[in-house]
Amino acid sequence: MPTTGLAVLVVVLLGGTLFGLWRRRTDGRVRTVSASPSGSDLVELAGTLGERATLVQFSSAFCQPCRVARTVLRDVAETVPGVRHVEIDAEGHLDVVRRLGITRTPTVFVLDASGQVVRRAVGAPRKADVLAAVGEAVR
Repeated sequence: MPTTGLAVLVVVLLGGTLFGLWRRRTDGRVRTVSASPSGSDLVELAGTLGERATLVQFSSAFCQPCRVARTVLRDVAETVPGVRHVEIDAEGHLDVVRRLGITRTPTVFVLDASGQVVRRAVGAPRKADVLAAVGEAVR
């Protein structure tokens, strides 16, 4: 019987490790949007769009990665002319969150000048990835 407990422990540890590695690899990655969601909800919430691109961030009150994302996105918006960063409280807009399929915060959408979604990231994105996404949005 002790070998059963050991086998369960090994499976749980292996599963947790694999999940952690997968999460580390995919967290914050800026991805191309395959089925582009309607940008109209995002444009309505963002208000005025940036001249060249808009970074729309959905956050929640006690989200530590949201703070990191806020810093990265604000820095990009200050560095690249014509780019605007807008932060939206996910809890205050649950209907939009559901329509857009947002499952965790932060979730970031990169919009082009016309309000079309170009890229999406779940988790705190890296600055280089955001700059590349903005570069694609301004083409």
